[in-house]
Amino acid sequence: MADPFDPIPPATPPSIPATGARTGSTGLPTNVAAALACIPLIGGIIFYVLEKHDQFVRFYAMQSIIFGGAWVVFTVIWNVLYTILAHIPVLGWMFALLLWLVWAVWSLGAVVIWIITMIKAFSGVRWDIPYIGPIARNQVDGPTAV
Repeated sequence: MADPFDPIPPATPPSIPATGARTGSTGLPTNVAAALACIPLIGGIIFYVLEKHDQFVRFYAMQSIIFGGAWVVFTVIWNVLYTILAHIPVLGWMFALLLWLVWAVWSLGAVVIWIITMIKAFSGVRWDIPYIGPIARNQVDGPTAV
């Protein structure tokens, strides 16, 4: 039987996750670089240019470029529609209200997707944004045989 006064062995420190231990050509841990690459358009362009070898970071950078581009295209189209439709006499206020509702839903959805993507990248999970992820995967990995 063990002596009740024996010292308890020290607990082992938690290990560092594998995704945080690797560093790419940017010098940052892979998960940090991928999370920063998720900043729409600008972060994606910067990390896609800087990171030459790490496919995980390049995937998130390409996904960010496509997502940011879609965000810009939506903003331009929304502004054109708002400028034209909101200034129609009598009915303009209805179009303005409808377009602001569309803008609010789009913006909220885009920010939620952006936050989810950053969390997934930081935790080391390769997550595809619906419709955009497969396109980014093809751009980074090349076309796959079906």
